[in-house]
Amino acid sequence: MNSLTDVLDGRWAGIRRDVRAQVADTAQPDAYGLGREEHRAQVLGQLHELAATGRPHLGFPVEYGGKGDIGGTIVAFEMLGFGDLSLMVKAGVQWGLFGGAVELLGTREHHEKYLRPIMDLELPGCFAMTEYGHGSDVQNLRTTATYDPAAEEFVIHTPDWSARKEYIGNAARDGRMAAVFAQLVTGGESRGVHAFLVPVRDDAGVAMPGVTIEDCGHKAGLNGVDNGRLTFDEVRVPRTALLNRYGDVAPDGTYASPIESDGKRFFTMLGTLVRGRVSVAGSAGSATKRALTIAVRYGDRRTQFERPGTDDEMVVLDYLGHQRKLLPALATTYALHFAQEELVCALDELQHTSEPAERSRRELESHAAGVKAAATWHATSTIQAAREACGGAGYLAENILPQLKADTDVFTTFEGDNTVLLQLVAKGLLTSYKQEVQDLSPLETARFVAEQVVDTVIERTSARKVIERIMDASPKRDDEDSLFDRAWQIAAFEDREEHVLDSLVKRLRKAGRDNGFEVFNSAQDHVLRAGRVHVDRIVLEAFVGAIDRCTDPDTKALLDRVCDLYALANIEADRAWFLEHGRFTAQRAKAVVAAVNELCGELRPRARELVDAFAVPEQFLAAPIIAD
Repeated sequence: MNSLTDVLDGRWAGIRRDVRAQVADTAQPDAYGLGREEHRAQVLGQLHELAATGRPHLGFPVEYGGKGDIGGTIVAFEMLGFGDLSLMVKAGVQWGLFGGAVELLGTREHHEKYLRPIMDLELPGCFAMTEYGHGSDVQNLRTTATYDPAAEEFVIHTPDWSARKEYIGNAARDGRMAAVFAQLVTGGESRGVHAFLVPVRDDAGVAMPGVTIEDCGHKAGLNGVDNGRLTFDEVRVPRTALLNRYGDVAPDGTYASPIESDGKRFFTMLGTLVRGRVSVAGSAGSATKRALTIAVRYGDRRTQFERPGTDDEMVVLDYLGHQRKLLPALATTYALHFAQEELVCALDELQHTSEPAERSRRELESHAAGVKAAATWHATSTIQAAREACGGAGYLAENILPQLKADTDVFTTFEGDNTVLLQLVAKGLLTSYKQEVQDLSPLETARFVAEQVVDTVIERTSARKVIERIMDASPKRDDEDSLFDRAWQIAAFEDREEHVLDSLVKRLRKAGRDNGFEVFNSAQDHVLRAGRVHVDRIVLEAFVGAIDRCTDPDTKALLDRVCDLYALANIEADRAWFLEHGRFTAQRAKAVVAAVNELCGELRPRARELVDAFAVPEQFLAAPIIAD
């Protein structure tokens, strides 16, 4: 491995190396061209092979046969994104969502009974949260779990067609038990959404009484995953089926919870499941790296049109237009990789903390939502660009890119719709803003907005001390060369975020009791922008922090230029905002475009080195267009 790969591999380098070594000794069957049932059978077989490696044990508690390495299990899951994404999703359902729900929402009784068979794939499971009529609106799910004290049982029921559990991975064919999210009703009172373990098939694979299972059928991608629909007709489960870490029901029906507020309890329960979003962001990054590796290698060998003054045809990656298609996307992929690494470290630390601070938990959830949205949207756009960069050859299934396009498309809307997630990010910022200014006088509020938003409201990252050191050492230049000054770039991102958040607050202050929704809805474009520019800033800071940790001078210098390209390409894409708000002159905006062109030319000779550093296992790069 080279120095650049060492930097990318980060804290869990050992796990990444182990996965690559294991893959090197394993045949990787093609997924394209398979019928749906054949693909599902192939993926289930691979899932059993994965269970046999013991890697699914990584993140589970040591006392139940796991290794307690939460970050490590997410990294191992991320590595699955280099291969058949159906396997990655099915593994995520089994060990991340189903297993995670049992571990994080259940108590010792559930752990002792279920965790080992879940880890060993003896108990295939489902995560039944989403309903046809309620996707992102989990708090208002309509499935009910009504407690019957005479029988000491919960009655799980689907009241109407819109309450059926929809798009449930592992449900159509292989799952035997589901973690079902339903409104808990006891003593005639609803206590909000809770999770229940409900058997859906017997050992022979036959649906349990009262459980109706339908197959969602053929999808645009991920057809190795058996997505299905679940409907429950007064299905009875024992009182102990309730995953009762945050809410329990006594035999007589009395409800008790360590969290008094129903709303806070609901969001606490959902917050424990943040691993899913983190994992999706990582696997989207892996798929993006795979696509870029194929496209850059192809562009480095494919020739087209003679170079003037010679008889030689020109390599397409030597054209600026081709560089523009791939290299800014490559720089953003690096930036998101380091943001993902920081996110995994934060999650690992927080979930090893017995009682994490409220702000730390909230910031992690916001960070996970934002990075997931950015990474999956980036995957969609970059894989499309890679396909176009490979011309007609990129449209052939044998060259991998069409399947990557189809399989990753849904990433933008599962584990949280990206638009909703960015609103979650923005609402977190607004909550912090309100908490900081609510007791200030108008003059103090103005001073706070002008001087302290970044330090006290805007989520801090682990690289903040590095950022402050860079800013303190900056000569505060504003000439043409300042475009390549990291302090100038950071200041541009921070200033944009501050301004967008402050102007959003001013718009929302018009809201009163009678027009709150209308005011918020009319500002939704502004809300989404606040979330997005916030994510852009934390991604840049993560990149800066990674460069600071790099000890090899040559690698550090290369990463510096890649970071320049990420920052300036981001600013270039948002030139309209900088111009509209008087941050740039027209001349400065043109200079940014020229700087991006300059960086593309400078990094072009090292493009192959940059994608090879991702160390995508060669078995997953078996596209004829790049075969030697």
